[in-house]
Amino acid sequence: MTRLLAAGIAIGSVVILTAACGADPAGPMPETEAAAPVMADAEVPGFEVPRFEVDPEWPNLPNGWELGITSSITVDANDHVWILHRPRILHHPSGAPPVVEMDADGNYVQGWGGLSDEYDWPHSEHGIAIDDDGNVWITGNNPYPGTGEDDSDDMLLKFTRDGEFLMQLGGRNTSKGNTDIESLQTATDLAVHDGEVYISDGYGNRRVIVFDAATGEYKRMWGAFGNDAVDDPPAEDLERMAAGQPGDGPQQFSGVPHNIGVSNDGIVYVSDRGNRRIQAFTTDGEYLAQGFVNRDAEGLTTAGIAFSTDPGQRFLYTPDFHWGHIWILDRKTLRALHHFGEQTEKPGDFRQPHDLATDSQGNLYVAEVGPGARAQKLVYKGLR
Repeated sequence: MTRLLAAGIAIGSVVILTAACGADPAGPMPETEAAAPVMADAEVPGFEVPRFEVDPEWPNLPNGWELGITSSITVDANDHVWILHRPRILHHPSGAPPVVEMDADGNYVQGWGGLSDEYDWPHSEHGIAIDDDGNVWITGNNPYPGTGEDDSDDMLLKFTRDGEFLMQLGGRNTSKGNTDIESLQTATDLAVHDGEVYISDGYGNRRVIVFDAATGEYKRMWGAFGNDAVDDPPAEDLERMAAGQPGDGPQQFSGVPHNIGVSNDGIVYVSDRGNRRIQAFTTDGEYLAQGFVNRDAEGLTTAGIAFSTDPGQRFLYTPDFHWGHIWILDRKTLRALHHFGEQTEKPGDFRQPHDLATDSQGNLYVAEVGPGARAQKLVYKGLR
């Protein structure tokens, strides 16, 4: 049983300052047969936008398990969905393992993860990604309220899909700051592309850093607009960074470059959450474009990055963390086309949407860290 999603209106909430990557969008995704309309006449004129229905029965966890704070979600080549959550926050034994693999129908496949003498498992799980070989990568963001631990999660971990440990970069309390090439500091997310791992780093640092995905060798790093990463402290009021400022906004990322994604055509997108913007770069860190989402609104907006799965990846999705929306952007121009969802507990609405991912069928999966801490599946129903 699915429920039709309500829709909001995009009325100039994203402003494009540069469009060096402004080629025409790729062709639209194919329509699904007999898809019921779910969006009001609110999209930007001349653009079709994806529409979705929520599957309120997804997922189905066994053993009476619960999810703690559901921090991250990703999809592998088999359309299996991987959920990373924080079971310690539950403070009772019914929590699922930190890493949970589900099939597309919401059936449990496997779960693993947790503290070990072999590696530094994060005290506060934050980001998960799957590479082309099926390996699982994980970041953490401790110190975080409720974990009972003060150590800083300054590591990146790599495992096989079955949880066999492969590699660790950094470790607990190892960061030497924003120009350190050996460690991270509460990194938020990562993406693996063409043999390299791109990391949004993070709550403690304010940069993108790239390593060789096989060896862990350092490759390069950059800040906002492709500027050098610097060790200057972040602004005190991180939630008001770009709000009310004219022009380009701050020349460095806020305290939380919160998510990162690399498109099939090799464009790196960074959600600079505190600055309410998404910036686009080449894989070498050359700045291409940026767009603001709800720039002057209260609270944090751009929490994540996901792409539509048509051949040209025409659309980019990003969660509006504070307002409970999912924004749909034209990927090539970063122009806002539409949003849907509100900050409620209803299926198909979102309470602090934190991360999102798409599968090969165009379905959208959203992880929420607000009360209830859900993972939701939104079934793709074509364009309108």
